[in-house]
Amino acid sequence: MSANATVPETVQAGPGLLIHSAGPLEEEALAAVLRSAANARAALGQGTGIEVVVQGPGVKLLAKNSAAAEAITNAGQLDVGILACGNSMRSAGMEDKDLAPGVGTVPAAIAHLARRQWDGWAYARL
Repeated sequence: MSANATVPETVQAGPGLLIHSAGPLEEEALAAVLRSAANARAALGQGTGIEVVVQGPGVKLLAKNSAAAEAITNAGQLDVGILACGNSMRSAGMEDKDLAPGVGTVPAAIAHLARRQWDGWAYARL
């Protein structure tokens, strides 16, 4: 995923794994979610799409210079898509330019989650 890319809600993709993190989120919890995504990458291989969608106040941890920056970088290097909910970003007073390199956005996490599941993606909430 390129730096600060927006994922169109209409993109049709093959099956993958969608990891959803919602609500308040501490740095260690986000790091654990991203480690789980890395473990999934190792087990499922490069041909499987893997995305982590962060919804709620936890989007603040996806900002530049966040305490979670190293975990974000590591996951991105494994081709794990990290996406922030646009609605949650607005609620947190954030803009796309505030996000760490490699973090993309979706307009509404709930719609993205539904579309990925309709496309055959597996869903896990961590």
